[in-house]
Amino acid sequence: MAFDQIKMINQLRKAQKELGKEIVEVEAGDGAVVVQITGELKIKKINLDPEKIDLDDIEELERWLENALRDGYAKAQEIASDKMKPLMGGLGNLGL
Repeated sequence: MAFDQIKMINQLRKAQKELGKEIVEVEAGDGAVVVQITGELKIKKINLDPEKIDLDDIEELERWLENALRDGYAKAQEIASDKMKPLMGGLGNLGL
């Protein structure tokens, strides 16, 4: 393997580690639901504010969770794409 290929692989590994430190936070239901997702697309934390949740309307809570997760994943994917895009061009040189 050429030095450039090793360098590219190391850059990719470093970028992946950095994505684990990136955290996207989104909310739904006026802060009733707050979701944190890492740049590696892993859920870090979900907070529910009981004062803003009507337990008689669980469907509303489910919608808020779905919306927060959808929006959080979309933002986290965007961050991951932006961070990895400059490195992906070099993969063609690796024969991958």
